[in-house]
Amino acid sequence: MSGAAVGVRHTRKQASERIMKTVAYLFLISGSLVMAVPFLWMLSTSLKEEGVIFEMPPKWIPEPIEWSNYAFVLGEANLLHGFMNTLIIVIPTTIIGLFSSALAAYAFARINFPARNALFVMLLATMMIPGVVTMIPTFILYKSIGWIDSWLPLMVPGMFGAAAAVFFIRQFFMTIPSELEDAAIMDGLNPLQIFIRIMLPLSKPALVAQGIFGFLGGYNDFLGPLIYINSPEKFTLQLVLASFQGMYNAQWTYIMAGSVLALIPTVLLFFFAQRYFVEGVTLTGMKG
Repeated sequence: MSGAAVGVRHTRKQASERIMKTVAYLFLISGSLVMAVPFLWMLSTSLKEEGVIFEMPPKWIPEPIEWSNYAFVLGEANLLHGFMNTLIIVIPTTIIGLFSSALAAYAFARINFPARNALFVMLLATMMIPGVVTMIPTFILYKSIGWIDSWLPLMVPGMFGAAAAVFFIRQFFMTIPSELEDAAIMDGLNPLQIFIRIMLPLSKPALVAQGIFGFLGGYNDFLGPLIYINSPEKFTLQLVLASFQGMYNAQWTYIMAGSVLALIPTVLLFFFAQRYFVEGVTLTGMKG
């Protein structure tokens, strides 16, 4: 093959790669715009007057800017009270539930006991059961023990861990060399000490990732509080936001202002923990 033919083939290959890269970038930019437009509309609506939300053509930059929407949801609407209630529920539930999940994951990953694999498969099988199947029996159970209109149904079950978290952390534990545990055993450490002193520190990325998942799951939970909480003073953030929507109308400016404020903690959480989050998700699937 002549040098000219090789050069032509190389040029065509470069042109093809540039075209594919351009198409990929255009696709990603289009996807980014599709996801960004609803957020920008939410932000714009939160600063508008109620009567101009749906006028056509829409105004992305409102005139005048209504900062009073934020003042209302922070003041009269008790959004901060709902936010504090949510944190009281979610933070201890996430921390204790994460520790419980890590304990179970360590047992499935490192401790040999009868029917370990069968129990692990049964645990994973519970992930296939839709939550609506157990909703009514669970409500009847909680009502019989007097937990309705309290935060206990939202906290206690989560403190025992979650099947998805157990699986995720167990997979990460499997990537940690067993030689570290052998050395710890020779130093006289028991399984609990190995778990606390070796496994947990080395599993920080997986724990942070699952902590974020657990926190966001509780933070965004609407159905649970809607079912179990009746008293307005116990409302979570999601119930406070839902209270702006009545049977026949919705106060969209307040809903959007509250949604923007509710979004801030989750964005900050991911911003400061994104390195551990990405690392945990990446490393978890390296070993089965």
